Amino acid sequence: MTLAPVLTRYWDHPQSWTMDTYLQHQGYKGLSKALRMTPDEVIATIKDSGLRGRGGAGFPTGMKWGFIPQGPGPDGTTKPHYLVVNADESEPGTCKDIPLMLATPHVLVEGAIIAAYAIRASHAFIYVRGEVLPVLRRLQAAVAEAYAAGYLGHDILGSGYDLELIVHAGAGAYICGEETALLDSLEGRRGQPRLRPPFPAVAGLYACPTVVNNVESIASVPPIMVNGIDWFRSMGSEKSPGFTLYSLSGHVTRPGQYEAPLGVTLRELLSYAGGVRIGHDLKFWTPGGSSTPLFTAEHLDIPLDYENVAAAGSMLGTKALQIFDDTVCVVRAVLRWTEFYAHESCGKCTPCREGTYWLVQLLERLEAGHGVGSDLDKLLDIADNINGKSFCALGDGAASPIVSSLKYFREEYEQHVRSGCPFDPARSTAWAATEAGVR
Repeated sequence: MTLAPVLTRYWDHPQSWTMDTYLQHQGYKGLSKALRMTPDEVIATIKDSGLRGRGGAGFPTGMKWGFIPQGPGPDGTTKPHYLVVNADESEPGTCKDIPLMLATPHVLVEGAIIAAYAIRASHAFIYVRGEVLPVLRRLQAAVAEAYAAGYLGHDILGSGYDLELIVHAGAGAYICGEETALLDSLEGRRGQPRLRPPFPAVAGLYACPTVVNNVESIASVPPIMVNGIDWFRSMGSEKSPGFTLYSLSGHVTRPGQYEAPLGVTLRELLSYAGGVRIGHDLKFWTPGGSSTPLFTAEHLDIPLDYENVAAAGSMLGTKALQIFDDTVCVVRAVLRWTEFYAHESCGKCTPCREGTYWLVQLLERLEAGHGVGSDLDKLLDIADNINGKSFCALGDGAASPIVSSLKYFREEYEQHVRSGCPFDPARSTAWAATEAGVR
């Protein structure tokens, strides 16, 4: 399998983010084609392409668009429809949407216009992570260019279709990456997950029918409209067609974004990235960010698509491939992730709010070499009380590295109990001395 540069094909252009550069690379041709079709025909095209959401769960994009109710509701009124692009990329290890928006913002703007047209929305929002000011400014500049060129606003390209697109800066909370918490934040409230049902397709932003899609999902729409269904399905597998961005980070020679058809293996991606850093071996890795169960070197040849990764016991998620070599203490790595989830828990539900706190306490004790044998089963017990029982997927994400690391590296955990951290023995001695009151 070879790399498939579509979204990244001109990232190296000196001014890749400008309207002029985008127009030189078939920019807004997909929109022109979409506006000559009916909204239902656009939805059918995306549905037939097999495009799946690139934000984590892999739900079919066209099917999500098709869930939006059309016509008057039970009360005889027709509510407005909204499109919301989730650009609140905050998952540890995930770093694909921000460079995409920084390098080629217009592909996201065009995709958003096409998607909004398909679901019959007259207002669309791009909810951007608040800390990334350069991305925010670049998106705002791209939107201004699109308005000036007639791709946004009133009577787009003479089609009679009107759309207002708003770039909204988030307030810097990981939980706002969850779609219903994002909607609450967009409405001006504290970002906390909503109880479902009703789902956003029925009662989303301002209690109106809403589609929430990831940046990469929306950015993949214009190339599909331009090149067609068969072209898109010629890449990837039958159930996971198309191209996607794989983010390689950590102990790899050349970290970065690698665009390839779905189904490529980590072994092949590492061959493009120069392999694990010289002199070391792969120990463990994440297929989709820190919230997905760990994999080890034995999983190097698993096709990285939704079905095969799930069958191996993990999730493809955001394709954030974090690579850890043999110098890394797995307990310490899992502790750092768990501290993140405990800090970012919104506190709305008890399993996540209390469970992540106690996971951190146990992991700190184990990592410092002061744990006891029963702590390992206690970790699994707490993870079980969080997994599937919290209000949103944050709890599941916190439990995943706990359960999977104990599955593959239980001996290393037990070694922490017996003699402290094998990667830094001095830490356990210092911790014990502090506990005994010795300075």
